[in-house]
Amino acid sequence: MASDAVKYMPIHSATTTTAAAAEIRSFFSAVKPKKTSTFAYAFVITFVSFTLFFAFSPSPNSSSPWFSNIFSSSSFSSSTTTTAAAPSSSKTASVSSIFSYIIPNVTSTNPTNRSSDAASNTTVPVSVNSTSPSLSSSSVVKNSTLQAPPPENRTPVAKNSTFESPVVNRTEPVAKTNTSQPLLPTGSSNLSRTADKAPSPAKSPPVSVDLTSNSTSSAPSKPGEQTGSVSLLEQEIEKWSESLKDCEFFDGGWIMDDTYPLYKPGSCNIIDEQFNCISNGRPDKDFQKLKWKPKKCSLPRLNGGIMLEMLRGRRLVFVGDSLNRNMWESLVCMLKGSVKDESKVYEASGRHHFRGEAEYSFVFQDYNCTVEFFVSPFLVQENEIVDKKGTKKETLRLDLVGKSSEQYKGADIIVFNTGHWWTHEKTSKGEDYYQEGSNVYHELAVLEAFRKALTTWGRWVEKNVNPDKSLVFFRGYSASHFSGGQWNSGGACDSETEPIKNETYLTPYPDKMKVLERVLKGMRTPVTYLNITRLTDYRKDGHPSVYRKQSLSDKEKKTPLLYQDCSHWCLPGVPDSWNEILYAELLVKLNQLGQTRRNP
Repeated sequence: MASDAVKYMPIHSATTTTAAAAEIRSFFSAVKPKKTSTFAYAFVITFVSFTLFFAFSPSPNSSSPWFSNIFSSSSFSSSTTTTAAAPSSSKTASVSSIFSYIIPNVTSTNPTNRSSDAASNTTVPVSVNSTSPSLSSSSVVKNSTLQAPPPENRTPVAKNSTFESPVVNRTEPVAKTNTSQPLLPTGSSNLSRTADKAPSPAKSPPVSVDLTSNSTSSAPSKPGEQTGSVSLLEQEIEKWSESLKDCEFFDGGWIMDDTYPLYKPGSCNIIDEQFNCISNGRPDKDFQKLKWKPKKCSLPRLNGGIMLEMLRGRRLVFVGDSLNRNMWESLVCMLKGSVKDESKVYEASGRHHFRGEAEYSFVFQDYNCTVEFFVSPFLVQENEIVDKKGTKKETLRLDLVGKSSEQYKGADIIVFNTGHWWTHEKTSKGEDYYQEGSNVYHELAVLEAFRKALTTWGRWVEKNVNPDKSLVFFRGYSASHFSGGQWNSGGACDSETEPIKNETYLTPYPDKMKVLERVLKGMRTPVTYLNITRLTDYRKDGHPSVYRKQSLSDKEKKTPLLYQDCSHWCLPGVPDSWNEILYAELLVKLNQLGQTRRNP
């Protein structure tokens, strides 16, 4: 036995064994071979078992990180990529905003804007069937030298009007501008296309958000519902991208759809009395069931929950006259009806009526976003001077943009409009009213004044809007339908219950919108033209007419035709379709950004 122990002893350059080794050999030589084999197997099994236990159940407080490091390094790579992408460089922070929904480091390609009108013979500043409507700082046209300032130079907006980037489990919004949180993950998933029809529910549940691959929800999903708002938004983009990308949204007609309106009449308590026709006693209701249908595609039904995900942490601002207030109230109603807890949707200053003040801001607390309206009917400044006789007189400063511009210039999406106030007597005559610098024109044609005002507005956009961070829209002229006089001379439309069906009765395309198109064509900053003039011209049935208030005064009862409203629109009604077109435009732009990301 002793000789066998020596036989299998390790040999290194004829070195002899130590005394301890000799004693061990003596011990094993004294044990029977069967017992030795059993002991060795037991020792090996015990060692392997303990090793596997510690490997798959690592203590988070282990002093040795070896086990935990093995498994933490195998975390989802998509999560690592997503969280690492946002702070990767200072360039990312300067480029991200609503346009970084899909890509934090997006480099936008040259966009083209949608606009057309069958009655217009002018060159539209945007290509009709655009396939690449993403935003860019690149020049669309020549002749413009103004550059957008760097984002760090932006002036802070007024309190209670905007919020900082969304934070996980955030409950209270904090005033801040220029957020930079992407809404979609950097790695866009390849989703299978679903049937190309509009989502049916008008009231969408709030959906969860996934900003860092650690998904959190603003509201729990029901059993069977898909979780993750990012995937819902991606699916909506994927679902509609092909049918919308070559569609001219403004060439079409009105069709009856019994699933409309998008919100129940009387269900939205923020609609001003002026627009609340059914509550004011209008008996016919078919005007609410008409849907705008482009010839080459179908518009997606506006899904409030998905649009709120587009707006999460963002500011959407409407700037203009009361027709933009019409559109703003319409959108707020659709979005408000899609949240789980409407008590978390409120006007920032606590207002409940939206006429008379210069600005309003609806807060969607669960989404950390605002939908705002700034009154600026001319887009340039209304002014007052004292003439040589010491008399005060009103003027319109064609060379200065509206005073509220400092408050909304950092917004992520801005929808401008103007037009109706340029038809009033004072602006139409243009006598001792239009001003540039200290000069008040004794007489100036309204179209030339309109051109000067829009040029001033365009220069402001060039200087103050960063096209890599903000989307700019300009909503066109909304048609009026006074019969037998104008708004202040007995014009009426109370007998109208159906839209115009014969195109020969439509009015010519407004000269002011031709002026607008020329100004947009001369701008380097891309502006998407929402050319709703023709589609509204059909809708002589959609105005409040005599149903603009619940109770009439004695004077109004005696002469009701003198007080009709044939300019604004009932809600629910025509402005809902404007917002569905805005929704479709955003889907197209997000899809283009996604393609840019996937195909650098």
